[in-house]
Amino acid sequence: QVRLVESGGGLVRAGGSLKLSCAPTGMINGIERLGWLRRPPGKQIEPVATLTVDGDIAYAESVKGRFAISGATSRVTVGLQMDDLKLEDTAVYYCVAAFRKTGQYDYYGQGTQVTVSS
Repeated sequence: QVRLVESGGGLVRAGGSLKLSCAPTGMINGIERLGWLRRPPGKQIEPVATLTVDGDIAYAESVKGRFAISGATSRVTVGLQMDDLKLEDTAVYYCVAAFRKTGQYDYYGQGTQVTVSS
């Protein structure tokens, strides 16, 4: 079964940068939306950024101006450049993919830990 695999997580000081990447283990056709979700410690999973086949991009308010999503729905590859990281960005980050532009996601990565220290 095809899966999404993230890379690029790690430990960084507040104010630093990290870039996450995600790619599938095989071919997936028909993806129209890619994105990143995150689960902070002890909290529910939350959306971070999305990218659609039309090029529409959306960000959570908490990351606007600091994070940048990039990718290609045709290849199901997606990245997340994270700058000016804050302690509250600490979370497990998941890449996701969907066959539709709205609604639930159809593919989830296994997650990669991002820890921001003071």
